[in-house]
Amino acid sequence: MGDSTVTAVEDPHKNFVSPMLDRPRGVRGARRALGSWRADPAGTTRTVLLRARTPRRPHLWFEVLLIAASYWVYSMIRSVVPEQRGQAMRNADWLWELERRLGIAVESAVNKGVDSVNWLIVGMNYYYATLHFVVTIGVLAWLYRRHPGRYSATRLVLLVTTGSALVGYYLYPLAPPRLISRSMFVDTVVTHRTWGSLGSDSLKDVSNQYAAMPSMHVGWALWCGLTVFALSKVPWVRVLALVYPAITVVVIVATANHFWLDAVGGIICLACGYLVARWWYGAWPYALPRRVPRPGPSRRAAASVPVTAGSPRVRPTGCTNLETVELVRRAARRTRG
Repeated sequence: MGDSTVTAVEDPHKNFVSPMLDRPRGVRGARRALGSWRADPAGTTRTVLLRARTPRRPHLWFEVLLIAASYWVYSMIRSVVPEQRGQAMRNADWLWELERRLGIAVESAVNKGVDSVNWLIVGMNYYYATLHFVVTIGVLAWLYRRHPGRYSATRLVLLVTTGSALVGYYLYPLAPPRLISRSMFVDTVVTHRTWGSLGSDSLKDVSNQYAAMPSMHVGWALWCGLTVFALSKVPWVRVLALVYPAITVVVIVATANHFWLDAVGGIICLACGYLVARWWYGAWPYALPRRVPRPGPSRRAAASVPVTAGSPRVRPTGCTNLETVELVRRAARRTRG
């Protein structure tokens, strides 16, 4: 027994996959898990956290429900934040004055200049109303399909970014430029009678008009751009990924829905999202493995690791490949001890 050896199996995801124990199922499994937790609550909690922080394959039904629920909560909270009109107008005046001092208060010139080109401003109105959702959902679907190992971490960035924005809406109510002065800014949706903007007649009564800081159009667009740029290998696609958030910044200003500094607020929220994901997973989302093992039994993984004579048998039902290898290693260590 002293000279018995166990062949090590190389783990391609050793930096991201934690050792896991066999997971009994049914009532007996629940009782054993409860007993284990009572015996060592700190160890059990640590194991649960390690599993939660390990990249895994996303489940389509769960992701669809999560995204739908998250957007519903986002829209509901954004709409019920008190419409502090007086404070929002004062904040807008202060922000406009700050931009003047910084020499970047060109929103009015951009707004009126683009408004003079009918086809361009109409296109920007529909861009503002639709691509915000279409492109973001498209990037999520692409991640789910092509980069399942990075999906959860990258999606976490988006969720934290959106949650940070809700805090901003509550703490800093801000009127958009189109509401502060009819002489300086043109409400392009009202003027050209286009559909979809929060300022249109169909939506202005069900959405908070004074939640302009930060701009989630910019936050989400930059998330899409960075994700595609980091993971795509097609040169022209990577170029479009960088152009998309830049165009979005121009659109939010040209349609008089945001100030320049609202875009900065969106970028700050996105930075918070990346920092939280980096802390939770221990790596930047795009540095995680592209794919992760599929859950399920694997007899070949168990067969690939020689077991010494006299070692107790391990039944790896419901374990992943890496879990099976870990179970066999633990059994061999117990035998040698």
